[in-house]
Amino acid sequence: MPKQRSQLKILLLQIREDAVTCQEELDEFVRYSRLEATQFAVLNAFQSPHFEGSCMDGYDALFVGGSSDASVTQPERYPFVEATKRLLIHCLNETIPVFASCFGFQAAVEALGGTVVVDAANMEMGTYPLQLTPAAATDCLFHDVPDGFWAVSGHKERAISLPERAVLLAYSARCPYHAFRIVDQPFYGFQFHPEVDPTDLVARITRYQQRYLDNDDALSQIIQNLQETPIANQLIAKFVDRILLEDF
Repeated sequence: MPKQRSQLKILLLQIREDAVTCQEELDEFVRYSRLEATQFAVLNAFQSPHFEGSCMDGYDALFVGGSSDASVTQPERYPFVEATKRLLIHCLNETIPVFASCFGFQAAVEALGGTVVVDAANMEMGTYPLQLTPAAATDCLFHDVPDGFWAVSGHKERAISLPERAVLLAYSARCPYHAFRIVDQPFYGFQFHPEVDPTDLVARITRYQQRYLDNDDALSQIIQNLQETPIANQLIAKFVDRILLEDF
C-alpha cells in the first residue's frame, strides 16, 4: 500500500564541503519536493566517505545532489565516488527509487555502464532550453513537460554514453544527455539541476565564481540571461507524487 506524503523518509546524499551550500541544497530539495525538512536525512560523502547499501534501510528513496568540490572522473582522489556508485547499484537492484542530480547523474552513468568525461569546452553555466526525446511522451515524469523547457545547468563533465538500460528523455544543444530513466525502474538521472532555480544559481555561482568563471563580466552575462525554471523545478514534486506515492 502506498504511503501518505507525511510518512515518506528521504536520504539525501550530499557531495559538498561548504556548509552554506550544503544547507542551501537541502533547502532546495525540501522546497521543491513539497515535503517537510524533518522527512530528510543527510549523508555527507566528504564527512563519511565510506558507506554501504544498508544506509538506505528505513528510507523510501535516495536523492543525490550535485558537487562543486569533486568529480566522478577522479575516484582515486575521492573515495566516496566508488561508494556512491555501489549505493546507486544497490538501489537499482532493490528497486529503491532514485532521483540523481548533476554529480548524482554522472555517478549513475558511470556505475551502470556509461561514460563521463571532462569537457570544459562545452561547459554549461546558467539556464538552458532542454529538448525532449520521443520517449518523454510516455514517461511518468516527462509526459506533460513542454519541449524546450528551461532548466539550470552547471557542469564541466558530461556523459558521452548512457548505460544500456537507460532511456534518454532530454538533451540540450551543448549536452546530448541531460535526463534519463532506467527501463522499468523508479530510477532517474538529471544532468541539469531540478532542485535549483535562478535565485539559487546566482547565490551559488557568485560564491564559486573563481572556480567556474574568468571574470566579473562573465558572471554578469550569466545573470542577465537567466530564465525562470518552474517546469524543471516541478520534476521533484512529480517524482514524489507519481513514483513514491503511487507505489511504483
